Amino acid sequence: MSALHQKRIADWLVTTPENQEITVSGWVRTKRGNKDIAFIALSDGSTINNIQIVADLSKFEEELLRKIQTGCSLRVTGNLVASQGAGQAVDLVASQITVLGEADAETFPLQKKKHTLEFLREIAHLRPRTNTFGAILRIRHALSFAIHNYFNERHFYNIHAPIITGSDAEGAGEMFRVTTLDASNPPRKEDGTVDSSQDFFGKDANLTVSGQLESELAAMALSRVYTFGPTFRAENSNTTRHLAEFWMIEPEMAFFELEDNMDLAEDFLKYLIRYAMEHCADDLAFLEKRLIEEESQMKKEDRNPMALLEKLKFVSEQPFERLTYTEAIQILERSGKKFEFQVKWGVDLQSEHERYLVEKHFKKPVILTNYPKDIKAFYMKQDEDGKTVRAMDVLFPGIGEIIGGSQREEDYEKLSRRIDEMKIHRESLWWYLETRQYGTVPHSGFGLGFERLILFVTGMGNIRDVIPFPRAPKNLEF
Repeated sequence: MSALHQKRIADWLVTTPENQEITVSGWVRTKRGNKDIAFIALSDGSTINNIQIVADLSKFEEELLRKIQTGCSLRVTGNLVASQGAGQAVDLVASQITVLGEADAETFPLQKKKHTLEFLREIAHLRPRTNTFGAILRIRHALSFAIHNYFNERHFYNIHAPIITGSDAEGAGEMFRVTTLDASNPPRKEDGTVDSSQDFFGKDANLTVSGQLESELAAMALSRVYTFGPTFRAENSNTTRHLAEFWMIEPEMAFFELEDNMDLAEDFLKYLIRYAMEHCADDLAFLEKRLIEEESQMKKEDRNPMALLEKLKFVSEQPFERLTYTEAIQILERSGKKFEFQVKWGVDLQSEHERYLVEKHFKKPVILTNYPKDIKAFYMKQDEDGKTVRAMDVLFPGIGEIIGGSQREEDYEKLSRRIDEMKIHRESLWWYLETRQYGTVPHSGFGLGFERLILFVTGMGNIRDVIPFPRAPKNLEF
């Protein structure tokens, strides 16, 4: 049978055993037994669970058996039978074993012991073979599929925004440059600055921080669109919450105002959490058990108040609390808590402020709206008070901000003035401004950091552990 049509180990583990002959392929997790029989745990990555291979040692050559070590790869043919032992429903009684790739048991770094997450980051080429990272990658796939499914069911169109761009959507300035110029001897202008006109694109180019601006253009024709792609920030942050390369989901909707935007964000997040709970039950159960074991070593006050699955269920069923930034500042000022960062109207809220609102005050997800315009991006719709904009941030327990969005400014004059106020080069955004001159409409959108979503769903504590190959300052391996 073609490998394309062969069943996975996940499929065989839920099959009623009838002594049928099957073939599986995978990697050896463990091998144990006695002088007469060997029990080999085999994984192909399709499930958190292994299939147990039972090998009668008298039927196989000693040289073959010597090669079967943790980390090696096998193809096994045999009969699927009801297991005689505890812990699994079926066994595969081997009649033929082929070693596809050997592994040196003495040097193979993934032995049957607990490895630290820090150590596993150093061997990111092998860490997907561990239970923890196998579970994370399967959940990551499931959520990626769910995102496309959610938007497709609601008649959104997927847009591929450019990765190389000449504009800075956020106005942050922390972008990776893209150039073909000789770094040691670039062409220069008379004033000594680099002459970008001689570069590949004839101007400065960068890796994108967001696909939002291009998505807005498409929304002005297709009404509902979304992007799902890589984004980049050259921010020198070595924290558990920041990456230099990460993935963003960014829907943009014509005819949506701020309330509509909030409704979509809440519905979207609840859908994704419920999808993970329904389709990744075994992996989530494993991660919950792992988290409970990890927290058992902590002080009681440092532990999460809810187990992982309880937290996911709670968030998926609770209505999100909605309030303005001004109301949030008042709550924080009256809290009596001494925060590390100052609380006053006009400051950008820090993670400690956001988490206090979510975890201590409301005890559920929060959507904050109407932020001061001076701490938000140029494209957000201005409120009539002249001080705030129609921004919204969704705050989650343990994470802080998980979604940031707004109603976009559709008025040409207001947007144009704001660009000038923030000293943004309007020449690089002529096309963005022009959409406000030809059939402008109220429209909104938001960005969801994919890795932050996976952090929340998996209960992991470091964002570098929910992406296969993390990119961060001084970290470009693999």
